[in-house]
Amino acid sequence: MRHLYRLLAVTGLAFGLNVQAHTPYLNPFNFEPVRGDMVTLDASFTEKFLLPEAAFNNDSFAVMTPAGEWQKPDQQVELKTRTVIEHQLLEEGTYRFSTGRRFGRVFKMYELEGERHTLEDPKEPVPEGGKLLSFFQSVTLAETYVSKGEPSNTALTSRDEGIEFIAKTHPNELFTGDAFTFNVQFDGSPLAKQVVDVFYSRYQQSSESADQTIITDAEGKAVVTLDKPGTYLLRARHRADAPSNAKAPSYSHTYTLVLEAFE
Repeated sequence: MRHLYRLLAVTGLAFGLNVQAHTPYLNPFNFEPVRGDMVTLDASFTEKFLLPEAAFNNDSFAVMTPAGEWQKPDQQVELKTRTVIEHQLLEEGTYRFSTGRRFGRVFKMYELEGERHTLEDPKEPVPEGGKLLSFFQSVTLAETYVSKGEPSNTALTSRDEGIEFIAKTHPNELFTGDAFTFNVQFDGSPLAKQVVDVFYSRYQQSSESADQTIITDAEGKAVVTLDKPGTYLLRARHRADAPSNAKAPSYSHTYTLVLEAFE
């Protein structure tokens, strides 16, 4: 995990430096269970989408039912490379599965004599002559949707907290060639000109770099065309001020949504 935290730190430092780092995801084995009412999901951090590398360890996993009620998942087992979630779908409709917000380590980075350094203890002052570059705490959140029977819309509503994607096209009604329309917002307000990276995977095959990059309009709206059958991960990163009582002056937010385009 030490290596993972260092990678996350570098990413938080340089959104614009094209530094590749681990990305969180929450992926169901089946987005629309046909037989039975159990769903299983993987939660992990990875550099290559759908190939788990480090378990998403968090105590805030949650499920929103089609009635709009948040619940804890029935089963949660943390392994080395992934956390496995199992939940019984008792109602007809769409469920929103969420890792919950995971507050990671605090990072303080500085430059000294042309080299960049990260302090292991964020309370430690920057050495004399050093220039503070970034001081933040990483915050990660991964979500997905699963429908039992006819999809419904209640679980698509905004929680108006942190960064999130608000689906305007239902995530469980997408076929190859369809356009998925959604709004990107932070604390309930639209994020204009927000970069969203789109990763594609099928049969465990994917690249480490984004297949598409889209940018939201002035109202925070984004549209991505799903031109191939398979699983997609949409990712946004956003830096924002942290509350006055936080461990660092800013949060480095990462949000991902996993969905599938059917053939």
